[in-house]
Amino acid sequence: MPSSIYDQDLDQNPANYVPLTPISFLSRAARVFPNGIAIIHGDRRITYTQMLERCRRFASALARHGIGRGDTVSVLAPNTPAMLEAHYAVPMTGGVLCTINTRLDAPIVAFILEHSETRIFLVDRELAPVAKAALALVKGEKPLVIGIDDALTTAGELLGEIEYEDFVASGDPDFPVSYPGNEWDAISLGYTSGTTGDPKGVVCHHRGAYLNAIGNAFAFGITPRSVYLWTLPMFHCNGWTFTWAITMLGGTHVCLRRVDPALIYPLIVEHKVTHMCAAPVVLTMLIHAPETVRRDFGGRTVNIATGGAAPPSAVIESMEKLGFTMHHVYGLTEVYGPLTYCIWQPGHEDLPLTERAHFLSRQGVPHPTAEDATIMDVTMNPMRADGKTIGELMLRGNTVMKGYLKNPKATQASFAGGWFHSGDLGVRHPDSYLEIKDRSKDIIISGGENISSLEVEEVLYRHPDIMEAAVVAHPDEKWGEVPHAFVTPKPGAEDTLTAADVIAYCRANLAGFKTPRHVSFVQLPKTSTGKIQKFELRRRLAEGLKPD
Repeated sequence: MPSSIYDQDLDQNPANYVPLTPISFLSRAARVFPNGIAIIHGDRRITYTQMLERCRRFASALARHGIGRGDTVSVLAPNTPAMLEAHYAVPMTGGVLCTINTRLDAPIVAFILEHSETRIFLVDRELAPVAKAALALVKGEKPLVIGIDDALTTAGELLGEIEYEDFVASGDPDFPVSYPGNEWDAISLGYTSGTTGDPKGVVCHHRGAYLNAIGNAFAFGITPRSVYLWTLPMFHCNGWTFTWAITMLGGTHVCLRRVDPALIYPLIVEHKVTHMCAAPVVLTMLIHAPETVRRDFGGRTVNIATGGAAPPSAVIESMEKLGFTMHHVYGLTEVYGPLTYCIWQPGHEDLPLTERAHFLSRQGVPHPTAEDATIMDVTMNPMRADGKTIGELMLRGNTVMKGYLKNPKATQASFAGGWFHSGDLGVRHPDSYLEIKDRSKDIIISGGENISSLEVEEVLYRHPDIMEAAVVAHPDEKWGEVPHAFVTPKPGAEDTLTAADVIAYCRANLAGFKTPRHVSFVQLPKTSTGKIQKFELRRRLAEGLKPD
C-alpha cells in the first residue's frame, strides 16, 4: 500500500515524539512547584525539588547495583516516602517496580520474589519478620536487600546490607530523569490476590500508567491545591496510579503507615486533606469509629473514592453525613486500578440523599483515557441497555495491562475477542451507565431466577443493627440454591439481633424469592486488601456450617 502524503518526510524525531511515562510528572512538578510540599510524613516535609533529587539519587544507586531495563525491584513497605519514591526511581533506570502486598505470608512473598526474578528487595523494618522468612524460602540466588529504617516505627529488625537513606545518599543527583526506553515497556508488576493457586503477575506499561494517572486526576478533580491522604495502600495497583496522579498536578502526598480512624481523622483536620481513596472496609471503620475519635471538618468536605463492588447506599449516606463526598470508581489490577467512574450529571446534586446514594452505587462510565467499557454476552455481542439484561463487563484501551507474567494461557483467555474479560456481571442502563450486579461466580440461581447477592447485601446494610454483610448461595433441594446471609452485627447488637429479625427485614424490602432463607452471625473473612472472601463462606457451607 503506497504511503500517504502525510507520511513523506514527516518522521518521528525527539522534537515531536517522546514516550509517555509518568516519570515526567515529577520533573514538571519540581519545575513548576519547586518549593511546594510534595510529601508529609509525621514531622517531615519534602519539597518537590527535594523529592526529584532524592529520586534521581535513588535511581543512580539502583543503576550502580546493576538495575536496568526489565530488572525487577520489589518493595515491601507501608505508605511511606520510600514507597512513593520507588514509583519514580525504579522506572528511571528502566527497571520494573513490584510493590508487594504487606499482608501476605512468607510463602507467597517468596513465590513473588522468585517468579518476578527480583534483583533488589526493599524492606521496611516493621515487615522484617515476613521478609526474613520469605528470603529463607527463596531458592537460588537471593536479591540484594535494602532495609528501610522509617522514623515513625521502631518495630522489627533492620534487614539488608545497607539502609535506605544511606543508599539514596550514595547516588548521583544528576542522574537522567527521562525514561530511555519505549512507552510499551513494563513499568510495574502487581500480583492478584491468588485466592486459589498462585497469584498472577499483572504487567503494566509506562503508557498505561501515564494515561490512567491523567484519567484519575480528571475524574477525581485533583488540583495543585489537593492534599491527598494515603489511606489506600500504594502496593494496590500502584495506589490506583495516584502515586503519579497527585504529583502530576503538584498536590501533596500525606503518608500513612497504618489505616486507623484514630490517625485518619486528626490528619484530615491538621493538613486540611481534600482527597483520599479507600476500600469499602475502610469506610465501615470510619463510620463506626467512636465519637471520641471523629473530628469536625469545619464545614469542609473531603472527597473520598471507593472501588470494587458498590458500597451499599446506607454506607454512602453515612459517609456523607460525616462530611465526606463519595465518589464511586471501578477497576481491577489488570486495568491499573480505576477505569470507570460514576460521574454526576447536572441536577443529580439536587436529588434526595437516598436517591443520590442509589445512583452513586453504579460503576458509571469509562474514564476519558480509557477506550471503552460495556456489557456483552458469551458470543461477544452487546447487551441491551435496559438496566436489566445481565452480561459480562468487558474493557479495552491503553489502560489495560500488557498481560500476565510468564502465563500466556491466562493472558490469551483474558483477551479473547479483543476485550479484557473482567469476570464481573452487570447491566447497562439506558443512560449508558454501567452497574455491576455480581461476580459471575457469586450470582445465585434460585428456581431458574437470577439473584444478585449485591442487591440482597444492599438491603442488609440498611438494617439498623447490621455493620457488615455478605450473601452467597446455599444449596437447596427444592430451589437448587437460595440466599444465605452472613452478618456482622453492630457493636451493642450482638446479643439482640436474631436470624428471624434479619429475614423479616429482608422480606419487607425484597421480593420473596430474594429473601435469605439462612442467616449466620460471623466476623466476615477478608482478603489482604479488605475484600470479603465469599469463597471462604462457600467453603464453610460445604463443610456443614449450621446457620443461626
